[in-house]
Amino acid sequence: MSKTIFQRIIDREIPAQIVHEDDICLAFRDVNPQAPTHILVIPKKPIPSIDHLVAEDAATVSHLWLTIPRLAADQGLADGYRVVVNCGSDGGQTVDHLHFHILGGRPLAWPPG
Repeated sequence: MSKTIFQRIIDREIPAQIVHEDDICLAFRDVNPQAPTHILVIPKKPIPSIDHLVAEDAATVSHLWLTIPRLAADQGLADGYRVVVNCGSDGGQTVDHLHFHILGGRPLAWPPG
């Protein structure tokens, strides 16, 4: 199986505007932002989607969710933000690597799309 674009970013084969990195995750600015602030938060472990999570991933997922509000605060999103996780082609997932979108910096409409 070939590496996803996100794995290539983790491996530093493709440049990205990284805003956070630790042993478990990486966060970087989306190259096609859908809001003034659009950051992707990804686990370093290659998990294809939320449908592929197993019990052993609980600590990783918890870490991602706890990292997201810290990143939002660091980005000045005091008035709110949205977190989106797409799953599968009908859900809009285009990269087979679990990722969370942090969107903010403007009022966001509902429904999303």
